[in-house]
Amino acid sequence: MGDRDVCDYLDFVVAPGREEEFFRILLEHLRGVGITLLDLGPVRVDSSVMTGLVPVATELGHEVSAHPEEVSLELALPGTWEAFLLTLSGKERHEIRRKLRRLAEAGPVKYRVVEGRNEVDRDMETFLTLFAMNRTDKAVFMNGRMAFFFRSLARAMAAEGIMRLFFLDLDGIAAATVMCFDYNARVYLYNNAYDDQFRAFSVGLLCKVFSIRDSIERGRGAYDFLKGGEAYKYRLGGAPVRLYRCRVTLG
Repeated sequence: MGDRDVCDYLDFVVAPGREEEFFRILLEHLRGVGITLLDLGPVRVDSSVMTGLVPVATELGHEVSAHPEEVSLELALPGTWEAFLLTLSGKERHEIRRKLRRLAEAGPVKYRVVEGRNEVDRDMETFLTLFAMNRTDKAVFMNGRMAFFFRSLARAMAAEGIMRLFFLDLDGIAAATVMCFDYNARVYLYNNAYDDQFRAFSVGLLCKVFSIRDSIERGRGAYDFLKGGEAYKYRLGGAPVRLYRCRVTLG
């Protein structure tokens, strides 16, 4: 279950080692109730769809197509912040340090992480405010229905200990925010926003950099930038993972 507007990539939830059994039963059931086409995506190249469903459907004689449509980027995290900086190009490493110095010269800087349920409930309002004021398209996207979804999602993730809401405060004002999920030694960058009046200080990028440093310090093994091939993801060391649209004809 999911929607392209709020899910970066999708997959079936299958018990490890039982993929073939699951997909054989699933395909048989779908044909039995009259389903003639499965149209799935976006799915990762290493998803159960690509590694489990496609081989089973092909073996059963169904017509299968899988075409790359989008890309997601992910970063393998080293053990220390300095080791991470050394993985970057010399130019990018210099730029991050320069931006951090420039930000410090602009006024008192505070990085903070919000993860408790009550605190997340409170500070999601700041996140939503920054999101709506960031860009016109984001303001249109964050209508009342979507804001309700984001609040509910944040509350549910916080209750499970998965939610991490990062803020970069400049001179006592929330200048940028990053919404992440921390699960199974992997951090997922779900969404972000910043106050445009602080654009000159690269607060949007630096808040993401801060969340990467926090993930390294917490011993996480990977940082998933999720869907989208934005240039900053490559500059920060992200490696592309192809996302596919997979169709299985059952008729």
